[in-house]
Amino acid sequence: MSEKKVVEALVSGGQATAGPPLGPALGPLGVNVLAIVNKINEITKDYSGMKVPVKIIVDPETKEFEVSVGTPTTSALIVSELGVKKGSGAQKTEKIGNLSMEQVVRIAKVKGTELLAKNLKAAVKEVLGSCVSMGATVEEKDPREVQKEIDEGEHDALLKEGE
Repeated sequence: MSEKKVVEALVSGGQATAGPPLGPALGPLGVNVLAIVNKINEITKDYSGMKVPVKIIVDPETKEFEVSVGTPTTSALIVSELGVKKGSGAQKTEKIGNLSMEQVVRIAKVKGTELLAKNLKAAVKEVLGSCVSMGATVEEKDPREVQKEIDEGEHDALLKEGE
C-alpha cells in the first residue's frame, strides 16, 4: 500500500487551471489533472474572485483523489463584502470602504474555527484587526474604535446571537 500524496495550493475560487500551481504539482502523480481541476472549480465556485486554500489528497497507486477546501482568507472575505478589488496600499489615508457590524460578524462566522479566537466576540475583534491593516472602516469608524466599543459592551446584543 503506497502512501498518499498531499498537494496544497491557493487557487482563485472557481478558476483553477491545469497550469501552475496545480499542474506541475499533480502531473508527476499520474492523475487526471483536468478531473481534479474541474472538481476544485465545482467546489469553489461560490468563492469567485477570492483566493481559496485547497488540499488534494492523491493515492498514487489507484489514482483516486479527494479535494478539501478551506475558507478564503479574512482579507479576501473583507474585499468580497466591500466589493472592491484589493486592500488599501495606504491604509492610514486611503480607505477602501466601510463595513457594517453585521458584515464583520458574518465574516467572523465564516472564518469560525480557523480563527484563534475562543468566542464570537474575540473572532469579531480579530476580523476588525484585519480591517485596520486593509484600510477598511466599520460603521464609518476606525476599526480600533469599534474594538474598544466591543470591550465596553456596546455591541453585546449583536454578538450574543448564535454564540
